[in-house]
Amino acid sequence: MSGNIFDDFLSRKTLFVDKEVLRHDFRPKNLPHRQNEIEKLSFNLVEALNGHIPSNMTLYGVTGAGKTAVTSYVCDELEAKGREINRPVQSIMVNCRQIDTQYRVLSHLGNSLLESHEIDEIPFTGWPTDRVFGELVRRMDKRGGVFVIILDEIDHLVRKAGDDLLYNLTSINASLKSARACVIGISNDLKFTDFLDPRVRSRLGQSDVVFNPYDAMQLQNILRQRAQGALVEGALDDSVIALCAAIAAQEHGDARCALDLLRVSTEKAEQSGDQCVTQAHVRMAQHQLEADQMHPVLSSLPSQQKLVLASILLNERNGLRNIQTGEVYDVYAQACRYVRQNPLTQRRVSGLISNLDMLGLITARTVSRGRYGRTKEINSCIPQNIDAEGIMVESEAQMKEVFERPYRHQSRL
Repeated sequence: MSGNIFDDFLSRKTLFVDKEVLRHDFRPKNLPHRQNEIEKLSFNLVEALNGHIPSNMTLYGVTGAGKTAVTSYVCDELEAKGREINRPVQSIMVNCRQIDTQYRVLSHLGNSLLESHEIDEIPFTGWPTDRVFGELVRRMDKRGGVFVIILDEIDHLVRKAGDDLLYNLTSINASLKSARACVIGISNDLKFTDFLDPRVRSRLGQSDVVFNPYDAMQLQNILRQRAQGALVEGALDDSVIALCAAIAAQEHGDARCALDLLRVSTEKAEQSGDQCVTQAHVRMAQHQLEADQMHPVLSSLPSQQKLVLASILLNERNGLRNIQTGEVYDVYAQACRYVRQNPLTQRRVSGLISNLDMLGLITARTVSRGRYGRTKEINSCIPQNIDAEGIMVESEAQMKEVFERPYRHQSRL
């Protein structure tokens, strides 16, 4: 009788001591190169331990700059100190990319305050929003103390649902009797407050902290610290950490990217039966991660955005760089006619270009052309090893016709 199919995998010598140490949500005991940001948050939130209301805050920075990790670390320390000195403080974090409507955020906050024996949860849907808000206020007053409400990826919520929630939460202290609350917004977009009502902007932006991207040397320090607890001794070639850090530094100093690279590189070495992770494993991991990240984004684009992206890629296929909005629109309009879709206006297409820029699929830099007005210079950001056209074709049969059809290109004067 043959053995279990997993016997061979379990018998292999692993390079990991604890793989979880290389995950994004792992909280190390200290956070290198973020002491200044930790001090700024702590200086504000210590007011909760004095029974006062901390200022609302907005934390800005690119993805992987440590915003969420620093906030979680400081709030854990805050709650621990509160228990020690009998000052009730509670932090509640909401991921606004997953919980992205006013009703769902308020119900999540309210249900986070239930005791283990209580069963009267706010339903997923069905109540008027003002009733959900009133129930949240009642539960906060019942518990008392100071609440720190953390809205992670707050820019996503504002773009989707507007700023009514922020208006309600930043003015919640007017409704509270025996409790107090402050709001911390975490954003990847430095300009998201441009979409806010001036009253909301002034209440939310009482204290701002900007997290600068990590540089290559800082990323190396972070990776070395994590590798000590995650990998067996001697598992890494001397150049691996430097290469992972250099690649991530090019990606806007993203610590998550660096950690993913190191973890997947080690997995690649294990799969190959190698006892040491080398630069070749890092390059393999880089290609896999780029494909894994790009595939769901490309395949889930709405049809009009796919047509706009296809128009950019077709222009590049014909040798153009720094493509102008009008050049994209010319090919886009031809593509729409060919697949029998009504073309959007050039202004709407310009908005779709901005969305593609936000998703990281293209860069769209606005430039002035003097008396001829302003335009965008557009280039794709899709790595060469990613078959963007193939992914888009897989997800929508019409795209195959768009890529195979020859297009008329106007020559630049």
